[in-house]
Amino acid sequence: MLVEKKDVRQIPGEGLRRWFADEYFDLIVWYEEAQVIGFQLCYDKGGRERALTWHRPHRFLHTRVDDGEIPLAYKMTPVLVQDGVFDAGGVAERFRRASAGIEPRVAALVLEQLRVYPAE
Repeated sequence: MLVEKKDVRQIPGEGLRRWFADEYFDLIVWYEEAQVIGFQLCYDKGGRERALTWHRPHRFLHTRVDDGEIPLAYKMTPVLVQDGVFDAGGVAERFRRASAGIEPRVAALVLEQLRVYPAE
């Protein structure tokens, strides 16, 4: 179940940032003047982590998290790299269950954007 993290670092010029997390998801939500202007939903954190980023009005970016692991070398900084097909329906169903404890309007917005995500 997603729970809001406290004392989230704020980045000037980015808008107010809130962060919700559980063992499978991270959800970062950006606000401007109390309105959601975007979110990033990271999923499958313990496996092949990916992220769906959305910004108003309807801009989507689906990426994979390259964790920077190189065998027998120093760990590099994780970065987002392009990824293929996004299972919007599967992620939406799991998010619906995980988001039961967060602000309903935030959960509804994320679910709506997952519903309208462009088909690959």
